[in-house]
Amino acid sequence: MSLASPASGPGLPRWPAIAAGVAGASAVVLGALGAHALRATLAPPVLEIWQIAVRFQFWHALALVACTLLARRSHAAYLGATLFSVGIVLFCGSLYALALGAPRAVGVVTPLGGLCFIVAWIALGVALYRHRE
Repeated sequence: MSLASPASGPGLPRWPAIAAGVAGASAVVLGALGAHALRATLAPPVLEIWQIAVRFQFWHALALVACTLLARRSHAAYLGATLFSVGIVLFCGSLYALALGAPRAVGVVTPLGGLCFIVAWIALGVALYRHRE
């Protein structure tokens, strides 16, 4: 089975499932890091940026699960999985980096990640609309 094609072989594409697991698990770890280790070192407004990144990552990890379940039969869901993954890296990753003191220029990629999320949700909606058992 190819990792690049949504309709290859009898099983589900593997990378979206792996991405969903990694995104969900790392959201839990990063949330705990923010709640415990970083609480004493980050100012409250900066900690809020961290928590926004955690929330967005967690919700989009769940969306990745939905895409993974539909990806075998839907190019739209496969596209959604790709864009949710890119969105997590760009949107959440840039917020984590900013919270940890990265230069403000890193924030330039945050809206690109948000755009990926928007298009991914549309793709997932199309996949769900077209889904037939």
